[in-house]
Amino acid sequence: MDIDCHTVEFDDVRYHIQFSMRNPKILDPPKDGFDLTMKINLTKLPLDEEQRNTILTQIASIREVVLGAPLKLLLKHLASKTVAPNVNNLVALVHRPNESFFLAPQADKVTIVYPMRFQDSIDIVLATSFLQEFVEARRTAALNNVPSCMWSPVPPLELKGVSADALNANAGFVTFVVYPRHVEGKKLDRTVWNLLTFHAYVSYHVKCSEGFMHTRMRRRVESLIQALDRAKSDAEKLKKLVHGGSFKRLSLKNEGDSRF
Repeated sequence: MDIDCHTVEFDDVRYHIQFSMRNPKILDPPKDGFDLTMKINLTKLPLDEEQRNTILTQIASIREVVLGAPLKLLLKHLASKTVAPNVNNLVALVHRPNESFFLAPQADKVTIVYPMRFQDSIDIVLATSFLQEFVEARRTAALNNVPSCMWSPVPPLELKGVSADALNANAGFVTFVVYPRHVEGKKLDRTVWNLLTFHAYVSYHVKCSEGFMHTRMRRRVESLIQALDRAKSDAEKLKKLVHGGSFKRLSLKNEGDSRF
């Protein structure tokens, strides 16, 4: 059995998965348009299902390993309450084609700022509304220990001096403040993943909201069409009674309105 599959993750990372029994050897240099080739020996995968799932999860996390390496380095130093050497006061990390988010590392905290950009006008409106509600939800008592979150329609002070092209956001700016307690031990990998995929998280909820509204609109249209069909049937029955040779049995309530 041969496998030749193309897939996209978060609309910014492309995968090409190949498998062939006839030609099990794959060239190490990546193909045109790709940056990395990973060769996996399937015969050496463990038989235990839990161990196999762990390895597959690690393979699926290649995006985090590659794109999240600079972010993980800064947060590792935050866990030890230090600042990584030879790091600027403001670091730009590219997480999508031609798009970056920014980190301002300090010994006691790291401030992360996302300029939120969307192509579709409807997505811009939905994303802006979602982000405002997202910030409000972070203020509940049950979420006191999570990183603080702020939304602003204008660039925050941390982005002073950044070029205008990098600040071209149409859905505002989201700011997270991460403290050492958020990156202790096993929390580090989870924090890196959540920060690295935040834009995809927002895009997912925007698309879900848009799909939900479309579903409601279709249901509403269907109900209106059914109401029109019922009204049309009643009108046809009344026309048949007036012009046809059939008659309608009347009750005592509408005898006064009887017509011949």
